[in-house]
Amino acid sequence: MERLYGEQVYLRPITVDDTENIIKWRNSDAVRPYFIYQKPFTAEGHMKWLETMIFSGKGYQFIVCQIEDDKPIGSAYFRDYDKEHNKIEYGMFLGENDVKSKGIGTEIYKLSLTFAFEVLDVHKVFCRVFADNAICLRSCEKAGLKREGCFKDEVCIDGQYRDIVMLGIINPNHTK
Repeated sequence: MERLYGEQVYLRPITVDDTENIIKWRNSDAVRPYFIYQKPFTAEGHMKWLETMIFSGKGYQFIVCQIEDDKPIGSAYFRDYDKEHNKIEYGMFLGENDVKSKGIGTEIYKLSLTFAFEVLDVHKVFCRVFADNAICLRSCEKAGLKREGCFKDEVCIDGQYRDIVMLGIINPNHTK
């Protein structure tokens, strides 16, 4: 896959060389609380993810870089590609704090949806977001995803039950 360019950022395929940034970002207090899986992220775990999901074709992951300086600032990924039902789960995160609240999240969603709909030709993209993550929910909705439901007390993290909002979007190029 080639790079996907927006106005502020571009997406490029992840490589093994990105492991250090992924570990730093995923373990940060700014990112970890927004993942269902919150245990410390390790190089070994990341390599297992790359081997079992990304390199096997069950998922796709990108590094988000700023256009102005090529600086990596986060990641976007698709996982659990369900070819039978032609749908895939999406997630993203910004690992660098100085880039937040600039519309970059919405831009990443839009670039990622272009990949999912035009390259993968999936029918549906969906994501799971904590109900209290207002910034992420707003970015999703600005990119065109719709709330499809809220699962009450869906996960228990550190002894606290948390709600999960499911969002989805149908490929506009597919007809019913």
